[in-house]
Amino acid sequence: MMLEFTKMHGLGNDFVVIDAIHQKVELSPGQVRFLADRRFGVGCDQVLIVAPPDDAEVDFVYRIFNADGSEVEQCGNGARCFVRFVHDKGLSEARRIRVRTRAGVIMPELRDDGQVSVNMGVPDFAPAALPFETTATGPEYRLEIEGETVRFGAVSMGNPHIVLRVDDVAQAPVARLGAQLEAHAAFPNRVNVGFMEIIDRGHIRLRVFERGAGETLACGTGACAAVVVGQQQGVLDAAVEVQLRGGVLHIERETENGAVIMTGPAVSVYEGKIEL
Repeated sequence: MMLEFTKMHGLGNDFVVIDAIHQKVELSPGQVRFLADRRFGVGCDQVLIVAPPDDAEVDFVYRIFNADGSEVEQCGNGARCFVRFVHDKGLSEARRIRVRTRAGVIMPELRDDGQVSVNMGVPDFAPAALPFETTATGPEYRLEIEGETVRFGAVSMGNPHIVLRVDDVAQAPVARLGAQLEAHAAFPNRVNVGFMEIIDRGHIRLRVFERGAGETLACGTGACAAVVVGQQQGVLDAAVEVQLRGGVLHIERETENGAVIMTGPAVSVYEGKIEL
């Protein structure tokens, strides 16, 4: 099967984006892993599928596959690339589109300045939403990892996140602790792990170990999760600038309904074809 694709990225979080409207696309986990492989395939953190609507409530369906072949619920940087893709490809003239994900409907919007804003919905702090197996509820949880007590906040942004506060994100044990927490038995569906350094109430630095992909240069839902966890803990304001390794995202919490608005860039890199 010859497959057409577009290579895109949001702050270095990179994607293989595939139009499943004008070509038949049925990818096995092995084919996803091949596409994501940076030596033998195209190379990406996630493979994104742009599919036709499944009902009249949405304009498109958005499917997301991690580099390990697993399908996941949500990807914020990918959502920004999604609206850029459908606009550039002439699949829609609308600046704001309604997109169904496994986590629900989102509405990314291409702004006049080229940035993309996405209403990521209302965060869910209930442990069952991740899911997270715990008897406690609150702004902070604890787990023992090889004799070390790890403290974190937990939230679902359509996909599961925990957020650790660190003094210096550059020195944080992202690879070691991220991998241990991602696969911890307390998270049956695994979890994304954020390491947040607070600069002041309106600025943070963040690194994210994503389930199924490892540390990425940026994570949109991770940025949203870090900000809302910081807000829940009383240390961040309603609008926060998030400095990731790949660049900056702007996250704002709406006062009227608690929804999270993420704004940042989306870039097309090149077009290609690959034989599967």
